[in-house]
Amino acid sequence: MTARRPYKRPMPGWWRKNPYFVEYVVHEATACFVAAYALVFLAGLLCLVQGEEAWAAWLAVLRSPWSIVAHLVMLVAMGYHSYTWFKIMPKTLPPVVVRGQRLSPGAITGGGLFAALAASLLVLGLAWGVLQ
Repeated sequence: MTARRPYKRPMPGWWRKNPYFVEYVVHEATACFVAAYALVFLAGLLCLVQGEEAWAAWLAVLRSPWSIVAHLVMLVAMGYHSYTWFKIMPKTLPPVVVRGQRLSPGAITGGGLFAALAASLLVLGLAWGVLQ
């Protein structure tokens, strides 16, 4: 018997040729930024539990220029991730019928974005009221 090598399918980056797959990969990659942001806040929570000195040190780290740039990058990535999530939402929901008419994907995406914006402004307003 001859020793034959197993077949290895080439993976030349076929997904880069299809815009749908590129958008999907970018959407999934931005989830890493969402996880990183969650870890930043988890670190802050742990510092808060450890006491005033740890909390002040965490705040000092957040005020550094590198941290501000990192937060801006994470904000852009999370914004794109949220946008693509709401864009995917109409494709994953069962049909939404209002007054006998099926809602368009744009109406569902717009409604989701509006609800997220309204909830964010409400939380911001509540936080602002507590801080005053």
